[in-house]
Formats: sequence, structure tokens, C-alpha cells
Amino acid sequence: MLLHHIGIAVKDIHRATKEYLLRPDFRQASDIIHDKVQTAKVMFLEVANDRVLWELVMPDGKGSILKGAIDKGGGLNHLCYEVSDIEEYCEKLRDSGFLLLHSPIEAAAFPNRRIAWLMGKDGIPIELIESENKNTSKAFS
Repeated sequence: MLLHHIGIAVKDIHRATKEYLLRPDFRQASDIIHDKVQTAKVMFLEVANDRVLWELVMPDGKGSILKGAIDKGGGLNHLCYEVSDIEEYCEKLRDSGFLLLHSPIEAAAFPNRRIAWLMGKDGIPIELIESENKNTSKAFS
């Protein structure tokens, strides 16, 4: 498992992007992507000399599953780990006490890759994303 990105819940993705881009070495890595399954709009940022991305996530409407996170003030929303075998890691995490929130599904932001969601006893959601291989795209969709 390698840390892939840190998810930050934000109320306004445009305002948050402007604030993050004022930080030294932060750059925009994607356009805004609408993830209908996760009822969110997301944008990725990168930091110079770091492989870990930052994902700004904003509810896409009043019915978004992110509304509760925003109502609590936003901030750290999830940690995402890149794994070679998503089913194997889902099983390993479940065996260690994690609750499977969402089985592997196609990732809106990463073509030809799947993501899954789990929750540990600490209450921090964990997203898993399949590693890239020769048949996957490195670009955001």
C-alpha cells in the first residue's frame, strides 16, 4: 500500500483551490471532475517533489453523501492508498476489522482503474485505488 492522495472536504472547490494554490509548490493537477457515484465534484492538486496528491472534494448538491462532512466543517475526508490487487486488500482490511463501505467500482477520475471504500475503527474513511498497469491511463478523466 502506498499513499496516493489525501481527500479534503470543501464547501466551495473554486475558493479552496485558490487558497491552496497560494501555498508554496502547490499546483493544479486536474480540472474539476464530476463523480456522480460519489455525488461529488473533485479536483486534484500536486505538490512539487511529492508523489502524494491532494484531492479537494465538494458535494455536488443537497443530496450528496458529503453534505454531513461539510456540515461538520469539512477538512480531512479520507486517505487513499494505491494497491496492486484491490480485492486482496479489501479482504485484508476487512479481516483486520475494517468495514467495507463500497465494493470496487470504476473510478471517475482515473480511467480503467477501480476504487473501493472502507472504514476503520478510527472513523477515517480509506479509499483504495488499483495500481496503474500497461492498460490503464495515467491522465485524469
